[in-house]
Amino acid sequence: MVLGLLGSPSFFLTVLLLPLLLHGLEILDPGQVVYKETRTNGVVDKGVILECGTTLPDVYIWGFTKLGTDTIRAVVYNFGKGPKLQQLAKDLGDLNVISNSASLSIEKLPLAAEGLYTCQALYDTAEGARLYYYYVYLRVLVPVSKPYILLSDSSPVEGASVWMRCGLENGTDPINYIWEQESRSGLVTTLAETNRSLVNVTWVNRNHTGWYRCLARNDVNQQRSDRIWLDVIYGPDLPQIDVTPYSVTERGYSALEKETVSLVCQASSNPASQYVWYYNNSQVYTGPQLTITKILRMHTGNYACLAQNTYLNTRSKKTITLTVYYPPDGAPYCSIFPANNYNDLALFCSWEGGYPAATLNWSPYTRGKNNQGTANITWIQPGLETTNNSVFTCMGSHVTLNVPRSCSTKAWLPHGEPQCSAYATRNNEYLMLSCSWEGGFPRTLLWWASSSGDVQGTSEENSNILVLRSSATYSGKAFVCHAKHPLAKESKQCVLKLEAPVLMTQRSVVSVYEGSDVQLTCILSKNYPAVTEITWFNNMKQRVDNSDTPKKYILQQAAAWSNLTVREADGTVDSGQYWCSATNAVGGTEIPILLMVIRHPMPPNVTISKITYSSRRRTDVNVEWLTQMDGDMTGFFIERQSLPLPLWQKVAVGLEPSTRSYQISGLDPFGKYAFRITAVNHRTTGHPSEVKSPALPGFNAVPAVIGAAIGGMLVAAILTVLLFMYVVRNRNNIPRLHDLIFGRQNSQSRENINYPEDEAVGGAEGEGEGDRGEISPTPSAGPSMALPRPTATPTNLPPGDEPVNVTITVMASS
Repeated sequence: MVLGLLGSPSFFLTVLLLPLLLHGLEILDPGQVVYKETRTNGVVDKGVILECGTTLPDVYIWGFTKLGTDTIRAVVYNFGKGPKLQQLAKDLGDLNVISNSASLSIEKLPLAAEGLYTCQALYDTAEGARLYYYYVYLRVLVPVSKPYILLSDSSPVEGASVWMRCGLENGTDPINYIWEQESRSGLVTTLAETNRSLVNVTWVNRNHTGWYRCLARNDVNQQRSDRIWLDVIYGPDLPQIDVTPYSVTERGYSALEKETVSLVCQASSNPASQYVWYYNNSQVYTGPQLTITKILRMHTGNYACLAQNTYLNTRSKKTITLTVYYPPDGAPYCSIFPANNYNDLALFCSWEGGYPAATLNWSPYTRGKNNQGTANITWIQPGLETTNNSVFTCMGSHVTLNVPRSCSTKAWLPHGEPQCSAYATRNNEYLMLSCSWEGGFPRTLLWWASSSGDVQGTSEENSNILVLRSSATYSGKAFVCHAKHPLAKESKQCVLKLEAPVLMTQRSVVSVYEGSDVQLTCILSKNYPAVTEITWFNNMKQRVDNSDTPKKYILQQAAAWSNLTVREADGTVDSGQYWCSATNAVGGTEIPILLMVIRHPMPPNVTISKITYSSRRRTDVNVEWLTQMDGDMTGFFIERQSLPLPLWQKVAVGLEPSTRSYQISGLDPFGKYAFRITAVNHRTTGHPSEVKSPALPGFNAVPAVIGAAIGGMLVAAILTVLLFMYVVRNRNNIPRLHDLIFGRQNSQSRENINYPEDEAVGGAEGEGEGDRGEISPTPSAGPSMALPRPTATPTNLPPGDEPVNVTITVMASS
């Protein structure tokens, strides 16, 4: 049955399937055996998977056949008890069976793993056993290694043939080769792409010079070789001569005299050419660039460049003609000068040098004439006919220049007016009068003159400084600066009047209370030239400067004033005459300021009204005092004397002027003390009070008794008043009590009625008195009168003892 299943006798298969027969597997005739072929590629030292069906067979065996042989050798099998690797598996790489399948996983493929792998798989199905053959052809590819280039000649001569080979150590065919060329400028181009490693160049030219490299590529990877330099030898070609600066004439090239001329020779050659320069057939220089600094007219002639290729021993030559011309340097120079005593303008233009001489002309043309000349030209322009800011242009032309050159100048008046000023040197030794009228073209002429017209010093342009020795004789005098310009119809002036300083003060006599700060002011009203410093002298005629501040004095100064502040004025030290002084180059002055430091008024005398110990422990003393009269004062201080020592010691200072009592603590209970109090008004100290010692406190009941008596009397008085008011208001209801207290009144007297109801009652009682006690049922129809209360104030009291009216209002609540 086994032989019929396989279709051919095989002892190897019979041995493999023998265990299945021993296990009683019934194999039916499946008909055709299933064959499947696949091809796969692997890479050396990489991994690959060889598949044996999609599901796990019941029995399988992998076999390996090396290429070129017919022998099949077992690699791994599984008869139902798990895969078993054979000895051959170690030669095929790191081989393992993938779990839950019959596929092989091979890691680190060696070249020996390349060949035919056969997987015989037996599946137990419902229809019976089925047999599959899986043929896997594994090809192991080798990556290309880094290629290298071989040249037949690395320095061929132009026109020769060259071959280049791209060599490889390893790599699986097919291999493709790409040749790349990199020029000197870095441009990379593809020279050839072929499957051959050899490239042949039959005709090499100079364009083939450059870097070459090859790229080898197969199905696995690609690699580039290192660059190799192909150096094509050629030349030299006919030289090319470049002249700088470039100027072409009929005879060749031209150059300007005294300029630097550079002749550069270039001839294509490899290796680079060597150059030799000839001047009129005489060798003058070796190198590609011949530079002539400050070329002269004698350098005109023929210049030849010989190029040589020493490698090929070849040469070439070229000759040029150089003509030297020399125009004037730079550009025309033009300016304006005053003429005819600063009344006219002289237009001057110059452009000297060059051959031939330059041609010059002024524009615009004056008076309709063409002001033209060569080298230099001067033209007189009337000042009165020239407007301010007129521009004149001088045009210059030369045969060596394509574009004429020009220069321009402008005639203009200075802005504003002449400016004058005066200043003195250090220590006022010299007086300097400065006059300037800056700007303008041409420049202005300035000169000094006295007020009488006498010229002082010399005349100068733009600015003029007159130096005079300082003298008080110049005070009040004027100096005049005259300015003349060709465009001005008349000369202009500025005047300086010199004045000695004049000082003023707001108060020539200043008074201040002692201890206060006082400010003395000094004002500078007139001075020219300006005073640089105002000096102060104190009452001792000593100069006050910054070294004294901020101890006693404070200085504040501006251009026209100065303040001196005397701090904490003292009558004995600071009173007196102060001086403010100022000096310039034409004189000096000073003014006195009298400072009067006034003492504060004497404070009032003080009397101690009470001084006792606060307790019998004798450690604290209560002092009370009174001032004998009103007066200015800023406080008190208390002094203590420890008997029997005569020394007084201050125990309290800076007491407020409203304070009239003070407690002194911290006394020795066994010591004897005396105290006195003195009033102070700022820095003025009053006379001390009388000296008193504190007394012990004693028990005194008189104040308590008197207070109780007074309180009882007040209560009784209030009750009496309330009783009287009640009787008065209710006298009709209690007539007997009313009569008992107030008695009966005759018809000539009436009670002073303070309330309306009292007035009605009083009227009724008066009628009853006239009718002998009978009470009228109706009040009287006549008008009622309120008579004044009798007063108990005596009329013969002396002045000053007049009584004081006191109104007592008693409010009773029900």
